[in-house]
Amino acid sequence: MNTAVETEQETVELLVDQRDLIVYNDDVNTFDHVIESLIKVCKHEVEQAEQCTYIIHFNGKCQVKRGEYEKLEPMCTALLDRGISAEIE
Repeated sequence: MNTAVETEQETVELLVDQRDLIVYNDDVNTFDHVIESLIKVCKHEVEQAEQCTYIIHFNGKCQVKRGEYEKLEPMCTALLDRGISAEIE
């Protein structure tokens, strides 16, 4: 097998393994709490956390992080521990 085909196959395998960390809107948490949590837990920049928080508020949910399940799982747990509705899809 040539290198180009091997690289393409590896890329496809990596993309298939990608999951989304979704945060859902609720009537409990403040904007500031969600923004602070996204910065601390998901390592967002301030602007990214603010944008995600507005998307969550107006659309009901937002994909806040994409990656392998093993990397997203502790983030999801940390958000849940902070009272924020989140799941990995």
